[in-house]
Amino acid sequence: MSFYLFLTLLLLSSGCYYLGRRRAFTVAGDHVRNLHSLPSYYGAYTALWCGLPALLVFAAWTALQPSIILELVTNALPPELRTLPPGRLDLVLNDIKNLVNGNIVSSAPDPAILAAADHYRNLQLIGNAALWIAVMSLAIAGAAHAWRAISPKLRARNRVEQVVNLFLVISSTIAIFTTVGIILSVLFESILFFGKVPISDFLLGLQWSPQTALRADQAGSSGAFGAVPLFAGTLLISGIAMLVAVPIGLMSALYLSEYATPKFRATAKPALEVLAGIPTVVYGFFAALTVAPLLRDIGTALGLQVASESALAAGLVMGIMIIPFVSSLSDDVINAVPQSMRDGSYALGATKSETIKRVLLPAALPGIVGSILLAVSRAIGETMIVVMAAGLSANLTANPLQAVTTVTVQIVTLLTGDQEFDSAKTLAAFALGMVLFVVTLILNIIALHVVRKYREQYE
Repeated sequence: MSFYLFLTLLLLSSGCYYLGRRRAFTVAGDHVRNLHSLPSYYGAYTALWCGLPALLVFAAWTALQPSIILELVTNALPPELRTLPPGRLDLVLNDIKNLVNGNIVSSAPDPAILAAADHYRNLQLIGNAALWIAVMSLAIAGAAHAWRAISPKLRARNRVEQVVNLFLVISSTIAIFTTVGIILSVLFESILFFGKVPISDFLLGLQWSPQTALRADQAGSSGAFGAVPLFAGTLLISGIAMLVAVPIGLMSALYLSEYATPKFRATAKPALEVLAGIPTVVYGFFAALTVAPLLRDIGTALGLQVASESALAAGLVMGIMIIPFVSSLSDDVINAVPQSMRDGSYALGATKSETIKRVLLPAALPGIVGSILLAVSRAIGETMIVVMAAGLSANLTANPLQAVTTVTVQIVTLLTGDQEFDSAKTLAAFALGMVLFVVTLILNIIALHVVRKYREQYE
């Protein structure tokens, strides 16, 4: 019902756009120069008056109607049901909503619940009908008001741009508050964790075993929360991935931008970007079933002991996965360097390779740094490949042939299944998330410093 009303409102607003545009031509006497704004702005002005107030009422009504109907149905219940404890009353209301939605209830409902379900259904029908009437009446009234207000002196462009500017401000505010909410939610849970585990033990401890018992008298009631093995595993796998992705991605970007023919570029670049669209679980299968056994066979032939799950296998496949992040963005940045800089270098007698080394790369360095930073963030946040190819063992080692794990894998492991959010084991996931946030923030600060330095030099 709500979807059809929303669709009707969109169609009505679209029709009002053309009516407002035609009205602008009419009041202008077919001379557009007589109008303050272009006819399209008058159409948008009419469409906004038709759709925006009605859409706000529609959103508020849709959000409040279920709770209001539920309150009315609760007040209409017999006293013996209305005075039940909150838990049992919630079960009764759940049965009523199941009957209204046509779902099977847990037991045969009594007549009072059936009557309440009918009452709920009637109130729902009345509310939906009233919503249709209110929204459509408001839309028609708004369109009529805008249609009558259209005149050559009406500053339609200013009105429309004010609405668009307000929408942009609201959107940016929501984004900011969402970011702040995410940070605060992780921060508060991290503070609770550090109230149970000292921050020095967490940041400097060399043992990670977050398994805690339900009772203090059970074995293993105090886990080990030293996160250094997780940080080391994350850096090891991400470092291997970047050693693969950055040289290959940057070299491929340089070739496609400066050396490849247009026909080859038109084929190779989309084919390279296909790597970014492959699901990570497919990369995980590839790492676990192909790369890891291949590395074991090579290690056996060379007399090396390679674990069945190793950081090298996960890092190599992760590096392949993030090649398009470096390649595509670097290619776009290199192509954005003005052709006049290339021509000036060639005019001074520089070769193509010298132009690339001394002109293109320094000029495009801010964008290249941004692409590498994006690739690093993608590598740090990857989970599926690590789970399938590197394992879950929190080993403190710098040997890429051994099994390791990462911060994100442990966050998923700690929050999988039914958990109590007052235990140190579960709260450790938020502390790990806070550390990741701080590390990403530091990387952003470093990247901004590099970008500003070279922009000042080349602008």
